[in-house]
Amino acid sequence: MSTPGRGPAGSDGGDTAAGTGIRLHAPAPGWSLDADVVVVGSGVAGLTAALRCAAAGRRTVVVTKARLDDGSTRWAQGGIAAALGDGDTPEQHLDDTLVAGAGLCDEEAVRLLVTEGPDAVRRLMAAGAVFDTSAETGEIELTREGGHHRRRIAHAGGDATGAEISRALVGAVQAAGIETVENALVLDLLQDAQGRTAGVTLHVMGEGQHDGVGAVHAPAVILATGGMGQVFSATTNPSVSTGDGVALALRAGAEVSDLEFVQFHPTVLFLGPDAEGQQPLVSEAVRGEGAYLVDADGVRFMQGQHELAELAPRDIVAKGIMRRMQEQGAQHMYLDARHFGAEMWEQRFPTILAACRSHGIDPVTEPIPVAPAAHYASGGVRTDLHGRTTVRGLYACGEVACTGVHGANRLASNSLLEGLVFAERIADDIAGQRFGGNGPVVPVPATGPLQPAAARHEIQRIMTQGAGVLRSADSLAAAAEALEGLYAAALNDLEAHGKTAEPGVDTWEATNLLCVARVLVAAAQRREETRGCHWREDHPDRDDADWRRHLVVRLSATEKRALVVVPTDSADFPSVHPLSTPSLEQ
Repeated sequence: MSTPGRGPAGSDGGDTAAGTGIRLHAPAPGWSLDADVVVVGSGVAGLTAALRCAAAGRRTVVVTKARLDDGSTRWAQGGIAAALGDGDTPEQHLDDTLVAGAGLCDEEAVRLLVTEGPDAVRRLMAAGAVFDTSAETGEIELTREGGHHRRRIAHAGGDATGAEISRALVGAVQAAGIETVENALVLDLLQDAQGRTAGVTLHVMGEGQHDGVGAVHAPAVILATGGMGQVFSATTNPSVSTGDGVALALRAGAEVSDLEFVQFHPTVLFLGPDAEGQQPLVSEAVRGEGAYLVDADGVRFMQGQHELAELAPRDIVAKGIMRRMQEQGAQHMYLDARHFGAEMWEQRFPTILAACRSHGIDPVTEPIPVAPAAHYASGGVRTDLHGRTTVRGLYACGEVACTGVHGANRLASNSLLEGLVFAERIADDIAGQRFGGNGPVVPVPATGPLQPAAARHEIQRIMTQGAGVLRSADSLAAAAEALEGLYAAALNDLEAHGKTAEPGVDTWEATNLLCVARVLVAAAQRREETRGCHWREDHPDRDDADWRRHLVVRLSATEKRALVVVPTDSADFPSVHPLSTPSLEQ
């Protein structure tokens, strides 16, 4: 176990300076770029970090897996939470966040979020983001979502907040002339002999600036790669959310934490029991404006389960829906907002209205069938309050990171704010450092097997059955065994026959998905309680005595396939690393 404040929770002294020695099979880089900072990802976190680094005079390159405006941020409907309204305070926002996090939030990180958040939102507005305002007062309109006791959610375009933020930030990046590489899947971290970050390798998928595998050399890398929702069959995440940043960080020797806490959004449009891939989200803001959950008989089943009823934190609402589905043998529940009327639907929620109607549901005249689906990873690559990971020169922000803000369950609309605030903190940390030359990059041969492209569907099936909303010792054991079987079969082919799947986007993504799936299941097996969005049917109660603590996971460099899972001694978020240096030079 760790001693909080003393060092990495999973450290045992057995790993090499340059990480695990595990790399993806890929062709050697055929081209390269040089920079001070490479930002991987183009959501609110990545673009905010890039803009601020460039403004500080750092040569900045943005690498993104699709187009600049095609990440998870654009899909955010509800809005961004901040204490902007009359009578609201950062302290009240802090209290709501701590309650939602179920005892595992890092209070210092949350306090930074809520105190720095309002000004960060104002800077976002100064960068061009336009939020909805009242026609009468001209003030920003604020709504409520689950877990919030006040109206503090700023929104844009009714229910198109993420799209507006993305539009503004992409425009600012283009106006600043920041170099970008689009349609590029990041592969692995480059490191020198001391394990310091030296850049990344990446593969451009035919439509970007370069073709094939290349490298961006830089002493600072900011991971802002988003989530890993595609590890489950049904998710609100776009198809690019395959856990690439978490997998890269693990291979580089970084630690991850709290990966068992996957938030399942309670109200996702139900498209049938066999629906797969990205599913339409029905924003929590719909409930914030007065919609309510009902069963097939029209009974409001969330009343009496929590003081906020339909506006309870997401884990409580998701569990309420699942319990009612189990009781009635139903595949979904309903969200009833017929009382809004056509005008409100068209003005306040035009995106959701269009999505529902495209699937044959008209919310103006009928309840919306909904069920929980994988939505957000509360855990990720472990960072400190400046976004620094356990690998020197490697930073993380946004959904890929575990800053300590979310604990066991993210409070609604805190995600955009976290990306914004911690991206600014990372950029400020980098701006304050001296940049010098790293040592030569240490070449690391590929040692881990690639998964065939078909493994993606199998991983999703395994995870949905064994590690979804409802988990148990038996379901998790079955999932762990099946995932290990996939890994062992590929490893045997590599070691016994020298064969691995053909390198390519599909096989790299499947390999990353398997990596994060194994970590998630290992942590979920270890946590024998129900807390936040981790629901163990065989351990239905929260256990503060034994489990008000974090699980820190890393890959072992000394034992094949091994995951080192170490609980911290307390709920305190352990320090990231004692070896951080005041500069990025040798």
